[in-house]
Amino acid sequence: MSHTTPDLLPIDTVLHVRDTCLCLAAQRAARRLARRFDTALRPFGLTNGQYSLMIALNQPEPPAMGRLAPFLAMDPSTLTAAVKPLARRGLLTVEQDPADRRSRRLRITPEGVALMREAVEVWRETHAALDAELEPGTGDALRQGLAQIS
Repeated sequence: MSHTTPDLLPIDTVLHVRDTCLCLAAQRAARRLARRFDTALRPFGLTNGQYSLMIALNQPEPPAMGRLAPFLAMDPSTLTAAVKPLARRGLLTVEQDPADRRSRRLRITPEGVALMREAVEVWRETHAALDAELEPGTGDALRQGLAQIS
């Protein structure tokens, strides 16, 4: 059986996308950043996504899952899946919202706070090393630019 190669896109189109696509550039950078922070947070048994979730829970009133998902740019089912291993470890609890019995709130536990006190120091060190690798002002410019994307 012979396989024929389909007519491919012109190479200049491929190079143009490689060199100009914001989505591709953001995806590649996000994967590199995720690997770096996953490695740094591994001793705490956390991924960078779990770290961000736990940081978002560090507030006096436990946030509703429905408000937390958009803040973390997650869909509700992804947030639910992310919560389960953290709840099993006793780092957070899922509570019924007293104002709306259909809604759930997430509360960081004392064990979760203790873990985050340690993890945040490693996050700070990792972030400082990353900032030192960038040209001055690049980190702020990236955050400001990314924040403009809705």
